Amino acid sequence: MDDVYMLADAVILSRIGGHLKAARLRQNITQQSLADAAGVSLSSLKKIEKGEIGSFDSFLRVLRTLGKLDVLQPLVDDEQLSPSEYYHLVQSNTAKHQRQRAVGRLNNTDKEESGW
Repeated sequence: MDDVYMLADAVILSRIGGHLKAARLRQNITQQSLADAAGVSLSSLKKIEKGEIGSFDSFLRVLRTLGKLDVLQPLVDDEQLSPSEYYHLVQSNTAKHQRQRAVGRLNNTDKEESGW
């Protein structure tokens, strides 16, 4: 496996497009039916499969339709805190926001009479 940081952007995009095309063919889906199901134009899908990913939105739609959206899971997940980090976070938030007393008074003159 190549180090992704050593690859040129064009090579990465080309490989992504090739993998999407292979996934489509494994699922026995035509380009036209995938484009229709993903809500993208046929020409956009052809470009994506060539590695010319111009629209991230279209790319996401194709991934979702092929059932490959899980490859982006690490980018969507929240960062996990260690137990000690979580403890310090909770302690710092409760210490800063602990309410000492109320500042305002209830103004009874502005209340409307209830019709009940």
